[in-house]
Amino acid sequence: MNSRPAPFDELDRKIVTALMANARTSFAEIGGAVGLSSTAVKRRVDRLRETGVITGFTATVKPAALGWRTEAYVEVYCEGAAPPRRLAEVVRNHPEITAAMTVTGGADALLHVRARDVEHFEEVLERIRTEPFIRKTISVMVLSHLLPESPEAGANQVAPDSAADVR
Repeated sequence: MNSRPAPFDELDRKIVTALMANARTSFAEIGGAVGLSSTAVKRRVDRLRETGVITGFTATVKPAALGWRTEAYVEVYCEGAAPPRRLAEVVRNHPEITAAMTVTGGADALLHVRARDVEHFEEVLERIRTEPFIRKTISVMVLSHLLPESPEAGANQVAPDSAADVR
């Protein structure tokens, strides 16, 4: 068994670029653009999925259409050294957190939060703050997206109907 990673060449890059622009593009269309048969494109896409280069295919939807009308970034400051594994466990318990990462600087983590409205956001923030190792949070509300076509501007899940649904 070969332990070296599979090569990622210029054709792979072109295929990935085409799929990122429109994941519904057919293998035949991509093949025509990059000079391969649709079968060869499919083989490459399958390999890119197996090796974890392509992690999935999704639709990007306007958040408001799904009930998410409020959006914020929350800096999380922890008491002592909270391991990233523990932070990951916490954020998985909050469906309103759409992205979370550890960061450099003063904060320990940065959370991207979507909520139905400001009241719902406040409920989410209070639930986050109940974690015993969280010392403080600083929130920044999003007013508008300057790059509306970016993945961060879209949503990938529907907002819950009521606060009871998110607990």
